[in-house]
Amino acid sequence: MTLQEKVGQLFFVRPDALDPAQTQEQINDANAAGVTELTDEMNAMLAKYPVGGVVLFGKNITDPQQLDDFTGALHASMDTPLLIGIDEEGGSVARLANHNAFDLPRYESATAVAAEGENAVRQMYQTIGGYLDSYGIDLDFAPDADVNTNPDNPIIGTRAFSDNPQTASRMVTAAVAGFEERHVLCCIKHYPGHGDTAEDSHKALAVTHKTWAELEACELLPFQAGIQAGTDLVMVGHIAAPEVTGNDVPASLSPQLVGSLRGELDYAGAIVTDSLAMEGITDQYSAGEAAVLAIQAGVDILLMPNGLSEAFDAVVAAVENGTIAESRIDASAARVLSLKEKRGLI
Repeated sequence: MTLQEKVGQLFFVRPDALDPAQTQEQINDANAAGVTELTDEMNAMLAKYPVGGVVLFGKNITDPQQLDDFTGALHASMDTPLLIGIDEEGGSVARLANHNAFDLPRYESATAVAAEGENAVRQMYQTIGGYLDSYGIDLDFAPDADVNTNPDNPIIGTRAFSDNPQTASRMVTAAVAGFEERHVLCCIKHYPGHGDTAEDSHKALAVTHKTWAELEACELLPFQAGIQAGTDLVMVGHIAAPEVTGNDVPASLSPQLVGSLRGELDYAGAIVTDSLAMEGITDQYSAGEAAVLAIQAGVDILLMPNGLSEAFDAVVAAVENGTIAESRIDASAARVLSLKEKRGLI
């Protein structure tokens, strides 16, 4: 693979980011018109910026036939097929089940299903994995592995299985098993734990004030369980942990916190950032800065940068000028390709 192709594997974007007619504001806006088919202009963009994957949102979906056609065209668009992802947690975050054009099971919340026990959680994600697979979707950015310990948390709440770390750990294990049985890739999130923060990282940098020992006793337990169960990816959040690192660098850009996944948690799989278009990142970093810093921190997949061309070009330039070793790109590209191989795309 060329350097451009290898760097491209590290980028997962909204399909709208491949439409040169859309501004970044339109791309980020959930209520703006979305791309619903693959166009010649998008194919030209893919030739220039050969990304590794796309993430579908509600605005990219109109009905089952359109979704089938769109995922089929996306998969066929590249020699190294794109990995197609979605957020389908069950409950409030479900791009397909909550879409009126789809007749799919709807779940109250992860918390509600977890109250019925591990088997119910496993069955929920078997069901979700089954219908995602049927529509050509390869990866679900689920389950949520947070522990919902802060009642003031504005963004996690019932997306988490429990406010008890042991219960959350059992449910994460069951969820990963459900996805595995349907051969759909899954991703536990938001490392090192978004459940005890008072901020929404979509709008500001979230902060956990816990020490490493306190994280180990609570927030990290479901991540350890998910890793042991064989999760395919771990998503690192835009969450600062100043009592661990001594600074306010978000975990997604922190060599110490990303490194703890490889070290303390002994995780060898793919690591993905949360969306780099969230204000927890964009308030402090340009698209290029965030992309380079995330790779330097040890991340494998850059999710939805706030400017594809700027971020892509910055990473290529960083390799060419020696800021990032090409071997570092090779290692991450290999992890992405391994996901595609497991999914049967290559």
